[in-house]
Parts: sequence; structure tokens; C-alpha cells
Amino acid sequence: MKQDKYPNPTTKLVKLWDPALRIFHWALAICVVSAWCLGRFGPDIMTLHFYFGYAALGLLAFRLIWGLFGPSPARFSHMIHGPRTIVGYGRDMFQRKPSYWPGHNPVGSLAAWALLLIVLAQAGTGLFVDADDYVNVGPLASMLDSAGVRLATQWHHLLANILAVLVGLHLFAVLFYKYWKREDLITAMITGWKEVKEVPSSHSE
Repeated sequence: MKQDKYPNPTTKLVKLWDPALRIFHWALAICVVSAWCLGRFGPDIMTLHFYFGYAALGLLAFRLIWGLFGPSPARFSHMIHGPRTIVGYGRDMFQRKPSYWPGHNPVGSLAAWALLLIVLAQAGTGLFVDADDYVNVGPLASMLDSAGVRLATQWHHLLANILAVLVGLHLFAVLFYKYWKREDLITAMITGWKEVKEVPSSHSE
């Protein structure tokens, strides 16, 4: 009898994502989407755009603390994987079956790092922007000379486009996992519960 090359692992349903991390995830999503839409399509006076940017920075500050001292699955140490692990996961990623990974999978971790860093850079440069209209001026713009402000403004606009691409890829990945791999990541990030593979106690994600 032919054996399945990729046998199903033993799995269990666990409370993976804690409430604080889930609130952070959805709050950051609201801030990023709202700030982007207001920046692109909103009114000339960007007060709300700035407020969503400040909120995003506050959320990122929380994530830094939670990534160091929060529950195990939320820690940054569980979002760091070696090249061999990343390549191995990527090679098998397109199998039409759930991965049951207990946390951020190796490829998903790369995406999470990219999103967090780009949002940080995007919100950070927003503190120094000056649209030359004497209204939409970042609170720290006066700390830079005109060349520095101009550079920060250019990067702020560029990073907005990069962020839009990353968010689009993130949404595509969620749909890919749900409909191709039959792994529901959305429900897990709402309820906190996720079916994961059982691993030895010595496993470090």
C-alpha cells in the first residue's frame, strides 16, 4: 500500500492568541487602513490621519513590550526562524492541507516582521512631514531642516504604497490559507483558538 508522503500530524485545539494580541491586531488593522484611506482620499485637513498614525505608534509600542514579556506565542523569539526552517516550510507551503503550525509559521513570521517594520517607518516618517500648506505638518517637522523634511515626506508617501502592497499580500495569504490549505486564520485571530500540531516539549517555534 502506498504511504501518504505527507501524513496528517496529530493535532489539538489550543488557546493560542491571547486577548491583548488579538485586540492589537485588529486595532492596528483599523488604524493602518483608516490612515491610508484618509491620506489618499480624505479631506485636505489631515487631523484624523495624524491621529490614526499616533494610535498606530502607540500600538507598536505596546507590541514591543508584549513581544518581549507577553505570552509565549506572542513573543518575538517565536517569530524568528532559521533559513533552513523557512525554506523547508516554504517548500511544502502549497500542499492542499493545513499546516497546523503552533503560532506564526516561518513564512508568516517574515510577513509579520515586514508589516510591523513598515508601519513603524511609515508612522515614524509621518511625524516629520510638511505638506507646505502650514496645516498638515508633523509634530516633529521643526526638528529637521527643509531637506530632511522633504526626504521624510517622500519616504512617507513611498512607504504608503509599499504598505498597501503588503496589506494586499496579507489578505491574499489569509484567503489562500482558508480556501486552499483549509486553515482558518481569521477565526483564530478572533477567538484565540487554533488547531495546531502536537510537538515535543523541547520544540521552540
